[in-house]
Amino acid sequence: MTVTKITRWKATGKMDEIMEKAREKYVPLIMAGGASSVQMVRTGELSLCVITQYSEDAAAKAAMTDATRAQAAKEFPMVIQSTDEGEVFASG
Repeated sequence: MTVTKITRWKATGKMDEIMEKAREKYVPLIMAGGASSVQMVRTGELSLCVITQYSEDAAAKAAMTDATRAQAAKEFPMVIQSTDEGEVFASG
């Protein structure tokens, strides 16, 4: 079963820096934590969404997402707006 985690972030500035660091540091970090894919989507002037998929529930549970989120929040002027996760029941 594939599991998807979605985290919505709101920044107070430095979006160019945040996006660059996300590509260089956080995508590889999340992938190394067991993700099968990760997408970071700019959803507004100062907002972004991270969509992470895991090929199985065990990988999702083993992922260090809380530690990674806390590290990103300390490194950048942004806060988590919401987090969701669940089993993928249909895709195309």
